[in-house]
Amino acid sequence: MLPGDIEAFMRELCDAAARETLPRFRMRLAVDNKLESGFDPVTEADRAAEKAIRALIGERYPDHGILGEEEAATNPDAEYCWHIDPVDGTRAFICGLPSWGTLIGLTRNGVPVAGLMHQPYTDELFIADGAGSFHCRRQSRTRLSTSPVAALAQAKLMTTTPALFAGDDLARYRRLEEQVRLARYGFDCYAYAMLAAGHVDLVVECDLKSYDIAPLIPLIEQAGGVVTTWEGACAVDGGRIVAAANGAIHARALEVLA
Repeated sequence: MLPGDIEAFMRELCDAAARETLPRFRMRLAVDNKLESGFDPVTEADRAAEKAIRALIGERYPDHGILGEEEAATNPDAEYCWHIDPVDGTRAFICGLPSWGTLIGLTRNGVPVAGLMHQPYTDELFIADGAGSFHCRRQSRTRLSTSPVAALAQAKLMTTTPALFAGDDLARYRRLEEQVRLARYGFDCYAYAMLAAGHVDLVVECDLKSYDIAPLIPLIEQAGGVVTTWEGACAVDGGRIVAAANGAIHARALEVLA
């Protein structure tokens, strides 16, 4: 059983985050790099949005755990744990592209039960609250359903960029890309939302953290899809991820990636 009116509370969290992110979008913000080698950007918008989300969770559910990108974990072994990526797609954010989103997910004893992706600039909310997955915009609310495409030759595949794969992982990914109808790069969390909505058939990634994927698992699964690691295991802790529109195309993708 989920705590309270979970959708209403998750919408509160979205609104709190949007009050921090939206005024800073397409502004000339300072960008810090979290890596000594490479580039992993973070901005004031990331930090302020996560702080706002954490404050509301702490007030409403002080016994819940929190795993977020920008601050240290709080009570991560709690029965209920929130997974937060305040700006998934910070690279898109700093380039002024509206393909970033706020990710918020809830797990119970390690199992994802609710989650969302919110894009405040386009006024879109993709949410799964245990009763299904929905796309909400202004006054509309539409139930989401994944694609029935089962053949790789008919599939649309997305990944952030092949540049993130290395060594044998890149070779495995390329084998899969060669077999699909269409491959597109970029769009971060938006790609997973489009999979839940039935417009994309596969999303394949590597090196994800829990807060990158845990909020998206309920969104896809409650729309009829499947999300696992490349080995077919639970994806809640991140790593190499395959998100698929249905069990048939998921199985075919795993065979190629094996």
